Amino acid sequence: MLHVVLYQPEIPPNTGNIMRLCANTGACLHLIEPLGFKLEDRELRRAGLDYREWAEVLTYRNLETFLEMAKPERLLAFTTRASRLYTEAQYKDNDVMLFGPETRGLPQTLLGSLPEAHRLRLPLRPGNRSLNLSNAVAVVVYEAWRQLGFEGGK
Repeated sequence: MLHVVLYQPEIPPNTGNIMRLCANTGACLHLIEPLGFKLEDRELRRAGLDYREWAEVLTYRNLETFLEMAKPERLLAFTTRASRLYTEAQYKDNDVMLFGPETRGLPQTLLGSLPEAHRLRLPLRPGNRSLNLSNAVAVVVYEAWRQLGFEGGK
């Protein structure tokens, strides 16, 4: 199983779309507080449609609590500030894929605590800042799932 971690997500429709993605790929979604919305938010439910019941979604007070409870074998952080492309990684079952909030990305202190090989980016055209969070997560999850042979899919 793959694990998607959203660090302090801010926009309900993005998280709803990612919930739907996780339900359809078998990934587990972990949400790190504070959230920029309530899980009962109408926009979140609308974006996630009826997939919320099919997605495994867990919330944590902070990243430290997540790390203590989940004890990830490997944490991969996705950031525009990385030099290594997401396609260069060899994804493994139980990988934890960490994405930052929409308006600011992951904190530099967090990124600096990870090995450079665990900081990955999606390529963009020069002058562009970032992709939409739910699009970036979809690109990465499908690449990881592809490398794992689309295990559990049909």
